[in-house]
Amino acid sequence: MAFNGKVALVTGGASGMGQLSAIALAETGAQVAIFDMNDDALATTAALSANIHPFRCDVSDLQQVRERVAEIESTLGPIDRLTHCAAIMPSASLLEQPVDLITKIMDINYKGTVHLTKTVLPLMRERGRGQIILYGSIAGYVPAPELGGYCASKAATNTFTEVITRENRGSGVHILTVHPPMVNTPLINQALESSNPKNIRESLEKGRLADPQFIVDEVEKALDKGMDVLYPGVEAKILTWMRRFSPSVLWKVIDASMK
Repeated sequence: MAFNGKVALVTGGASGMGQLSAIALAETGAQVAIFDMNDDALATTAALSANIHPFRCDVSDLQQVRERVAEIESTLGPIDRLTHCAAIMPSASLLEQPVDLITKIMDINYKGTVHLTKTVLPLMRERGRGQIILYGSIAGYVPAPELGGYCASKAATNTFTEVITRENRGSGVHILTVHPPMVNTPLINQALESSNPKNIRESLEKGRLADPQFIVDEVEKALDKGMDVLYPGVEAKILTWMRRFSPSVLWKVIDASMK
């Protein structure tokens, strides 16, 4: 694992890739703070290791983020790695999805990224060291029906992370943005429990969703190589290429998958 620090913070750390990341870090001996809004899942994850410390935190609330980060730094020590996984993915057509829910998706997925990065990055820059892993998404480049709110939030996240990475090169802080395809995590369940998009449902049934452990392992390899951007898996690379060079063909593929 490409982590030599003592303290890590993982958002969305009570499930999915966040939980896997937290467990792996804890196994190295690191003290790992996890943010989540699910109290039961926080307690369950914290029970897996004495090195995991649960914090209830709404990442869309800047004041909460600042207070929790300050608490971590005062009790556990300076944060050496931030892994920001927290996100939501309810699905529906944009016409049918309530405005409040569309803006909530943006608040958690995009504003949460801004809040965590703007709170932790300055602390790392002052110390001249640190790692930040931010989860963008292929969905930010490859839009899909019934996921418009989520795709928009990830498009904003992708742009934000690309620029802030460029602006902070040479600072001693390594920023890595991860753009995974659809991954078999509880995030998928949110889509299935709302509009139940056909492409996601069939991908799950046919075993085409990416393995979350594979993504987490690829992140560590990318950090070892000093990479700034990671497109884990062949599907992520193909979809991104099609969006850039043949968007009309990509839309035909997407439309066919929704029928």
